[in-house]
Amino acid sequence: MLQVNNIREHKDAYIEALKKRNFDAESIFDEVLSLDETRRSTQSKLDDTLAESNKLSKQIGLMFKNGEHQKANLLKEKTGKLKEDSKQYSEVLSNTIADLEKLLYTIPNVPNEIVPAGSSEEDNEEVYKEGDIPVLAEGSLPHWELAKKYDIIDFELGNKVTGAGFPIYKGKGARLQRALISYFLDKAVEAGYSEYQLPLMVNEASGYGTGQLPDKEGQMYHITADDLYMIPTAEVPMTNMYRENLLTDKDFPIACTGYTPCFRREAGSYGAHVRGLNRLHQFDKVELVRIEKPEDSYAALDKMVDHVKGLLKDLKLPYRILRLCGGDLGFTSALTYDFEVFSTAQDRWLEISSVSNFETFQANRLKLRYKDKEGKKELVHTLNGSALALPRVLAGILENYQTENGIKIPDALVPYTGFDMID
Repeated sequence: MLQVNNIREHKDAYIEALKKRNFDAESIFDEVLSLDETRRSTQSKLDDTLAESNKLSKQIGLMFKNGEHQKANLLKEKTGKLKEDSKQYSEVLSNTIADLEKLLYTIPNVPNEIVPAGSSEEDNEEVYKEGDIPVLAEGSLPHWELAKKYDIIDFELGNKVTGAGFPIYKGKGARLQRALISYFLDKAVEAGYSEYQLPLMVNEASGYGTGQLPDKEGQMYHITADDLYMIPTAEVPMTNMYRENLLTDKDFPIACTGYTPCFRREAGSYGAHVRGLNRLHQFDKVELVRIEKPEDSYAALDKMVDHVKGLLKDLKLPYRILRLCGGDLGFTSALTYDFEVFSTAQDRWLEISSVSNFETFQANRLKLRYKDKEGKKELVHTLNGSALALPRVLAGILENYQTENGIKIPDALVPYTGFDMID
């Protein structure tokens, strides 16, 4: 959530920057500033009224003590009017703050200056590419056919038990899935991240804290009886562990990792491009979260990008990195790099990770600050990234490592799987 004082100070620059998102902010900024002016003037009137009321109350007490009952009773009539005024000011103030907050929740983050303008994924910039795309033998299969051939993932059985988008992993497929989770977690811990096991449901405050609510409410599974939400990513509970905290210099850097299943409704997703593991309602992911001082956050973002690069290099999967344009940038992000692995059997790129810096946008919602050496309280920067989301990584391994004799396991995973071939 943007800070009102920053909107006031940088209004024209923010309007221009948000044009990269194709978001016209001018009228909404005017409304924000008008509401904030009402809030400030009402707060001032309320403070003055309460101060006057307190002053008179003390005088009334002294008058009664000195036997000046008639004067005291006259002042009591005045304090009664002041109490009515303060009640009205409090009501106006409360409604204004609620209206202002509701409006601020509708404004996306301001893109970093290096974010390219654009309206869709077609305008994203490729900034890096690595790995050779393998040449597969004639008759090579997409992963959903390989899963059926080697009996390692059962999409139809998952559909029977739950519904479409909830696959069941079997035998070596389940073991490969577990191997990937363990491998990704071990690499994160080696890189200095602290591991957490997290709740799979969060409350509404957590959803608002990291920006899933109200922007992505329709994409989340909502348990109405308890007003809880199934997590779309471990980012939500992991970042909210620090909600309303006041940090100090000694707390930094904060680097967290955790594995969770993730749940997304993905309403309206149909067609061949979402077949098999390409898009699921439940999937596994290892997440990275960092909380940094503002001056350190972009160096931390580069480290996160390098970390994901290392994972894909170890797995020997061909991949590329895209800098997302304004039109494809997530609501809360200031800058995002997407990683895509090449699916040889499908002949297309599949997104397998997003690494983002949210700057102060989430921290303002979370009321997450730190006290600097001078004692001044400042908002932190929050970052997160997938390292990695498993379904499309698994799809890439199955398709790119298929041979006439079976599916070879990447060397980095063999110590985790205990086998080097699915046949």
